[in-house]
Amino acid sequence: MDAVEVARALLAEADATNERRLLVLTGSRADCYRAADAVLDAVAVGVSDTALVSDRDALACQQAEPSRASSLLGTTLSAVVYDAHDTLRPNALGQVVGAVDGGGLLVLLAPPLDDWPDRRDGFDEGLAVPPFGVEDVSGRFRRRFVESLRAHPGIGIVAVGAAGDADGTRVVDDGLTDPAPRLVDGREPDDGLAIPVEHGFPTEAYAACLTTDQVEAVHDFEFIARDRPTDAGTDGDCDGDRRALVVGSDRGRGKSSAAGLAAGAAAADGLDVLVTAPNRRNAAEVFDRARELLATLDAAGGHPDENAHLVAASGGAVRYEPPRVAAESAAEPDLLVVDEAAALSVRLLDATLDADRVAYASTVHGYEGAGRGFSVRFREHLDGSDHEVRECRLAEPIRYAAGDPVEVWSFDALGLDARPPVEQVVADATPDSVSYGRVEGDDLLEDPTLLRETFGLLVLAHYRTEPDDLARLLDAPNLTVRALTHGGHVVSVALLAREGGLDDETAAGMYEGDRIRGNMIPDVLVSQVRDEAAAAPVGYRVVRIATHHAVRSSGLGSYLLDEVRAEFADDVDWLGVAYGATARLVRFWARNDYAVVHYSTTRNDVSGQYSVVMLDPCSPVGAALADRHGDWFARRVGGQLTDALDDADPDEVRASLAACDGDLDLALSEHEWRMVAGAAYGTGLFDVDPTPFRDLVVKHLVDPDHEVDLTDRQERVLVERALQAHDWSAVADDCGFHSPGQCMRALGDALVPLCDAYGGAVADEERERHA
Repeated sequence: MDAVEVARALLAEADATNERRLLVLTGSRADCYRAADAVLDAVAVGVSDTALVSDRDALACQQAEPSRASSLLGTTLSAVVYDAHDTLRPNALGQVVGAVDGGGLLVLLAPPLDDWPDRRDGFDEGLAVPPFGVEDVSGRFRRRFVESLRAHPGIGIVAVGAAGDADGTRVVDDGLTDPAPRLVDGREPDDGLAIPVEHGFPTEAYAACLTTDQVEAVHDFEFIARDRPTDAGTDGDCDGDRRALVVGSDRGRGKSSAAGLAAGAAAADGLDVLVTAPNRRNAAEVFDRARELLATLDAAGGHPDENAHLVAASGGAVRYEPPRVAAESAAEPDLLVVDEAAALSVRLLDATLDADRVAYASTVHGYEGAGRGFSVRFREHLDGSDHEVRECRLAEPIRYAAGDPVEVWSFDALGLDARPPVEQVVADATPDSVSYGRVEGDDLLEDPTLLRETFGLLVLAHYRTEPDDLARLLDAPNLTVRALTHGGHVVSVALLAREGGLDDETAAGMYEGDRIRGNMIPDVLVSQVRDEAAAAPVGYRVVRIATHHAVRSSGLGSYLLDEVRAEFADDVDWLGVAYGATARLVRFWARNDYAVVHYSTTRNDVSGQYSVVMLDPCSPVGAALADRHGDWFARRVGGQLTDALDDADPDEVRASLAACDGDLDLALSEHEWRMVAGAAYGTGLFDVDPTPFRDLVVKHLVDPDHEVDLTDRQERVLVERALQAHDWSAVADDCGFHSPGQCMRALGDALVPLCDAYGGAVADEERERHA
């Protein structure tokens, strides 16, 4: 057999079972492309149904660069060729696997498998952060990856030789599984699917479904598409009747098709349905199904652009807009559908909550190329919104059969099935019952359960863990793992990155604008805060810390940090962390002796949060670093809050300033004290000269020794008005006052104890004068 014969046999088996198959062609790049070209010419796969993922335009089909593999999300292809010679990017591979349809073929082009783990490619270069070199990257991920190719069924492996060298081609494994014939959906072809007894969408929408799961998903869409206040003849005010639907599934379960059928049904009923996705191509399945349903209903009207704007005879429509445009106009359509939601940033997703009726279709595994911002961070925002939320999950495959070997392989190889231990085995874990220790990369490689539990905790506890992170966990020379185990199971884990220790030349380059990979905290302090000396001290940044959900709030996270400090304190200058700030998280880190030294002035695209940098010094050098940056932060944060941070959450601001150990001199002139004290005790006005008020409020919030006891609401008023310069009406609304005047009086009341504590003789004089 040669590569063509193996491909034909694999495709025949895939077609018979509605599964997918993987063909691995190994050898030189030129030989692999030659073999892949022969395979594609020989099998019945159309050019438009094939994609090459590569930096080279080498095959007669559509092409996507590995960095843009996410463009294949939501598409369905008969064959995808992934060239891994220059670089094997786990994220990109995870994205393209899901694009292959049942009966289709994934072709992987790779170097000889025996040599591959010892080679270093472009992805490895990204793991070799200074002061490490690419030779320090271990190659464990690729070793595990190669073993998975050899171990899983449904994977054919052909070592290809040079052109004309028949002896140089060798079939290592034909990949055939010889499965018994079976039906994809578990029912006889003539069987129908039960249609809900009560339904508002046309019967044809349900008749187009292929599984019971899909029927239920379409029915759930009625929750947001039907019974709108305007349907009942109200004035259109939807307050109190805002609804959201979350449709989740693994790939190939038909969530996009269900969204398309629901969108078509809603448009036929006269509703304006706005669809968004990372790009228009990702939404193709939604528009295909909507268009087909409108044609079936004989309800189609004009088609300005059948791939992006369908018009129904009723006047309804299904139209596409890019995510940023859709987010800005979320309140306008009757129904907003967000497909491939997990690929969008949390900030964009937050903006979609302006819609009264919104549906989110999201892949459960795969991280969609943007981490788990949807399932971890945005779901907190959605659940805390005023929307009534309903959730449905599709489990039965549509595009390929259950147990598809390519899906099973990809989940294993990329860690997509990683899970923490079951709740029962760790539920009684306490700081007294756990063991602390280092988790070596070789331990993770040799113990699949340890790897699954460790990575599973990192995945479920953080919004931005993705397949690339599995490779980093196994290979990156600057990363190390510490864990708490209970009965042999991982219950809490910390991923640490060594940073700093950079030479003068590297520090100078960083100061002048060079980006130095893998040194986040030194980079921020040097390039943004202009402290070139911050590159030299050595520290460990806590990249991730995760505790099993069954035992959170039991002190295990703090115990793990205590153990980390005890182990590293004598060897490094600092421990640090940088993350998207929330008031709860800032307070957690502050309780563990980390102090805020920097507040970012732009929001993270994925988390939607402003980030903070916090340090816990471990040496005199580290203490000097933390002290000067704490002082600098305290001095500049007032100006930041009036400008770039004027939309930061007030409670987040309060927590962040309280977690700053900086020393701020309150150097108000006699006149400035009279301005402040006059507003506190008498008839003075804040608006005449806000600057001294701002300095006083920052001093109060960062002062660890003050004994001023203000209520939460009083501090929010001070933050929003004195620091963030929000207008009186906005502050009154946010803080629950009946009028701006009442809010003004509340600010004056909050200033009284501050003037008493800090004002001295001038404030005393003003107080007595207005008594």
